[in-house]
Amino acid sequence: MTKRALITGLTGQDGSYLAEFLLDQGYEVLGMVRRTSTVTFERIRHIQDRVELVQGDLLDQTSLLQLISDYRPHEVYNLAAQSFVPTSWSQPVFTGDVTGLGVTRMLEAVRVVDPKGIRFYQASSSEMFGKVREVPQRETTPFYPRSPYGVAKVYGHWIAINYRESYDMFVCSGILFNHESPRRGLADELRLGNLDSRRDWGYAGDYVRAMWLMLQQDEPDDYVVGTGETHSVGELVEVAFAAAGLDWRQHVVQDPRFYRPAEVDMLVSDPSKAREKLGWEPKVGFEELVRMMVEADLCRLQREVRMASEDASTRES
Repeated sequence: MTKRALITGLTGQDGSYLAEFLLDQGYEVLGMVRRTSTVTFERIRHIQDRVELVQGDLLDQTSLLQLISDYRPHEVYNLAAQSFVPTSWSQPVFTGDVTGLGVTRMLEAVRVVDPKGIRFYQASSSEMFGKVREVPQRETTPFYPRSPYGVAKVYGHWIAINYRESYDMFVCSGILFNHESPRRGLADELRLGNLDSRRDWGYAGDYVRAMWLMLQQDEPDDYVVGTGETHSVGELVEVAFAAAGLDWRQHVVQDPRFYRPAEVDMLVSDPSKAREKLGWEPKVGFEELVRMMVEADLCRLQREVRMASEDASTRES
């Protein structure tokens, strides 16, 4: 029997890597998109003809019930969220509705339609730890979120646990630390905030494998996913500019406007549970990841320059 997976947030970085991974495992992949949204297909263009886009909205309970009822997925990966941390301060109510209550709506749809047959993955976040209570952070570390986004993720995490324990549903949460990829790319903005903030950065392609492994276990559980290493924003910038043959100090300016109202100074994972129970380990290291991202950006820039040159030549002829 071919397994069917539903991914919310399909066109995001993690959604695109997860769809690619599941297709390689022989899954039928559904990607949820909002009917009124402007969907950007750049990250999934290479697999777009192999996935089915279906309509649903984390703000609309009826649409989720209809979606789950019509397609009966075997696995649901809830990756969609208002996930840009700075925006969560300017749009805290919207962030809470999508990133927090949206989890409840999707869980409720699964509970009503098929609570025993559908396995559910919730994308939790290291931002839940915020002002960290211990170093490194593990599954039992108390949460102290420092942004509306982090607060909403804590709600989503605990409501997932509540549904698992209340209704005996197969629900897992992956507490993922920072992860990037060439599909995210480095931002064009060179004005940065706190260069001393430290994070645990990994490769998104590695992390989606951990998501899938969680739903293949005999019993549902929650797992921290990270590299166990910490690097400062300044280190990332230095490695990135070196990969491009540039001195970052000549290009980057620290700007107080980009500091958070409540800063998160250091996040670093203890992924030992994922290693021992899932057999999962990251394959791509920090410097390799940053070089991958820079090389992808440079390739995109070269393509844009080449296309602009070709367009100019066409107009002249």
